[in-house]
Amino acid sequence: MAIRVRLLGTAAGGGLPQWNCACDNCLAARAGKIPTRTQSSVALSADGRNWFLVNASPDLRVQMEATPALHPRETSARNSPIAGVLLTNADLDHVLGLILLREGEPLSVLATDAVRETLTGPLGFETLLGGFCGIRWEKVTEDFSTLRLRDGSSSGLAVRTIFLPGGPPRFDKTSTAQSGHSVAYQIRDERGARLLLAPDVAEITPELQGALEESEAVIFDGTFWVADELRRINPEARTAQQMGHLPIRDGSLDVLRKSPARWKVFTHLNNTNPILAMDSPERTAVLSAGVLIGEDGLEFEL
Repeated sequence: MAIRVRLLGTAAGGGLPQWNCACDNCLAARAGKIPTRTQSSVALSADGRNWFLVNASPDLRVQMEATPALHPRETSARNSPIAGVLLTNADLDHVLGLILLREGEPLSVLATDAVRETLTGPLGFETLLGGFCGIRWEKVTEDFSTLRLRDGSSSGLAVRTIFLPGGPPRFDKTSTAQSGHSVAYQIRDERGARLLLAPDVAEITPELQGALEESEAVIFDGTFWVADELRRINPEARTAQQMGHLPIRDGSLDVLRKSPARWKVFTHLNNTNPILAMDSPERTAVLSAGVLIGEDGLEFEL
């Protein structure tokens, strides 16, 4: 079995174009000059039939319809090939898609205690989904553990959790958790091939660096090009680091340039990021470093 990967969405919260934004990239996307993007989510499978989502964006219904492998099979009137969801944090652009899955079977959701606390507390997801399909919470582990299908059998994939620095989402004022608000996941198949998924990274920790060095594919946080990117639009805006994102320039680009991975892809791209512009020097710098700029629908296999 291989690791099959499809980027369902590659934009940060708001998508591209963002509904209330008239920046250069949003204008270009509306004019058809650059690709539009839905909010970030990834689909993974070992067999091409059973799939796991890494984050469930508000755009999930559109993403699933654009992906035939995620369509229900004709074997019964109601079914889904989605076996579970892995959450890297509790940000709204990563969890609101869970509501769209409410009409199916009980949701299997892998999340840290901190993320679960936010989803069951301020967001009330356990109450909300309890009136429909319900949630079956899965515990994260820092050692590899088997990702299981609905019937309990092995999916052919294993996952381990890499804890990252970061606090709760800005809407959660009640969380008491000291860690676990943001994580990366490393996926391993039965042959030993490894994929690192890290869409929200505030800092390259030793554990994350180790995963970068041993993974054949890396899908990484590309939210902002520079730390003060949003302040060029709104002087009162937070910096990239204050929002929990390592900027590409003077940050993640050099790290990924040195990574031995065969596939290196930036995702979770904010609409203000200059690497989205087809003729920008920033885009050229990324591609010259051997890193792809993720687009919705990008597929590859390890």
